[in-house]
Amino acid sequence: MTVQVIAMHGWAGDSRGWEPFAAAAAARGWRWTMPDRGYGAVEARTVPWHPQASRRVVIGHSLGPHLLAPELLTQADAVLLLASFGQFIPGGQEGRRLKTALAAMAEALEGPQAEGMLRTFLAEAAAPAPVSALPCTILDAPLSAGGRQRLAEDLALLERCRQLPAALAPELPCLIVEAGSDRIVGAQVRELLRQERPDATVIHYPDAGHCLLNTPLLADLTAWIDRL
Repeated sequence: MTVQVIAMHGWAGDSRGWEPFAAAAAARGWRWTMPDRGYGAVEARTVPWHPQASRRVVIGHSLGPHLLAPELLTQADAVLLLASFGQFIPGGQEGRRLKTALAAMAEALEGPQAEGMLRTFLAEAAAPAPVSALPCTILDAPLSAGGRQRLAEDLALLERCRQLPAALAPELPCLIVEAGSDRIVGAQVRELLRQERPDATVIHYPDAGHCLLNTPLLADLTAWIDRL
């Protein structure tokens, strides 16, 4: 059996963050493929399913599942959702706060404040670990006009998310990985995802932030895929 994994990063991320996972997958004989939105130092690219793949697994961090084409998702045999969500904007006061924050971020992307805003976001995503713990960021190279445009488009998509993509069949085996100290995906949003996928296996790292740093994530993901 040939396992192929398509692993998609989230907003303001890039595919280089998956490199340790790709190395572990190669040791198992898996095909690990990493599309990229091209926000920063890595050029935008899409990836297909390999025709010889007999087990097709999608992994998405944060906005990642929403960034993949429906034709990829419909062929998946399992999905792993890492600090992810279906609906990003919850109801009530928290939803209003998030809408205001997203509007301010969108405005910042249009001007000279873009890099400063992104540094703040990355620090929040890494927390409680320091931002220096991130293996790479999209600010490793100057922000291009194309990267800025894609960030703006996907920020708008983030606000429109109301559920997981319809192309992800509800009966798919699903692993949800939650970060208990996540400053990006709050407790209400995590609960909405659990409700959307009530049969999913859930791993909860109580002290982890949005980027899931300093966790046994690699071992837990490979073990779950091995059990499929």
